[in-house]
Amino acid sequence: MAPEKRTAIRSRVVSWFILVVGVYVLLVAVGVIGKGFRQVFGDVEGVETLFTFATNPFIGLVLGILATALIQSSSTVTSIIVGLVAGGMPIAVAIPMVMGANVGTTVTNTLVSFGHMKRPGEFRNAFAAATIHDFFNLLSILIFLPLELAFGVLEKLSGAATHFIENIGTADASGKGVVKAIVGAGTRFAESLTSSLPELWAGSALIVGGIALILLSIMYLGNALKMVFVGKARNFLQAAVGRGPVTGIFSGTLVTVLVQSSSTTTSIIVPLAGSGVIGLRHAYPFTLGANIGTTITALLAAMAITGATHAVAHQIAIAHFLYNLLGVVVIYSVPWLRGIPVAGAEWIARLGSERRGLAVAYILCVFFGVPGLLVLANIWLS
Repeated sequence: MAPEKRTAIRSRVVSWFILVVGVYVLLVAVGVIGKGFRQVFGDVEGVETLFTFATNPFIGLVLGILATALIQSSSTVTSIIVGLVAGGMPIAVAIPMVMGANVGTTVTNTLVSFGHMKRPGEFRNAFAAATIHDFFNLLSILIFLPLELAFGVLEKLSGAATHFIENIGTADASGKGVVKAIVGAGTRFAESLTSSLPELWAGSALIVGGIALILLSIMYLGNALKMVFVGKARNFLQAAVGRGPVTGIFSGTLVTVLVQSSSTTTSIIVPLAGSGVIGLRHAYPFTLGANIGTTITALLAAMAITGATHAVAHQIAIAHFLYNLLGVVVIYSVPWLRGIPVAGAEWIARLGSERRGLAVAYILCVFFGVPGLLVLANIWLS
């Protein structure tokens, strides 16, 4: 066998090994965060006290935007949210945070579009392909957040879905099963490392350590998945162009499930749109598919939770999936709603290509400035 082929095979084996280890570490980390919060606050009431500043759904929303924009990974933030819900955060607080995470994650592909800034025509195409994700997620919030506040639509639907899944035995209500047993062993090992500390310090160490493990696992997972799938993903996306919106949505979903990163999928689309390989209306369905596919990480993370809180952990993961799925179904199936993100993206791209400073100001205001000011104002007023 040629040395080059042996090297390629070795690299692929290492990548798959990192994938398996990365997923395991992610599951353990989410379980560790939940354990840590229960140790620190003792019960659900304690955790609710911690999040009194976020019981306002709008603050929960902007916290989700800000946290995801800073970390540049909705997968990381939603995995942390699953752990927080397992530790006692109310579902009603967590759902707006998940909505915000959808917006915050779009900063990555918006930044990617700046690689075309020196060529105005390309930049306009790339910036439009990036910001269509922003406008879609903002429109989805405008539709579903009022419904959630008035009727608790996502909370009720996700609760019913969780109950149904448990009744048919897919989610093991007793907290047993091979996956949960293996993950539980890792969680118990992490707890044993802090057993000599006072309970408050032990819980705090588990929270910080769990978040650090999520960040590391997502980073290594992303790198390994890119090595294994991204080249194929690019070819797959190009081959699917022009085959209709349903194919585009399915393709975007599949690629994002494989690479577990909507940022990766949409960042692939942006250069293709900038160079003219695909048009904005072809990029749009892929973006919607990426929104659905990114929910796989939270669903995976929920598998780590055992004990009394496993049902609510599953519920927030399912709520994330339902929110993104219903957003695509409702917005894309209504012609005048479907056109709003396209019109918004074309408008901001035209302005941004004519005045580059406006494009920069757009990113700073939408993802950092406005959310940051709202959080600070809420803390100051409270």
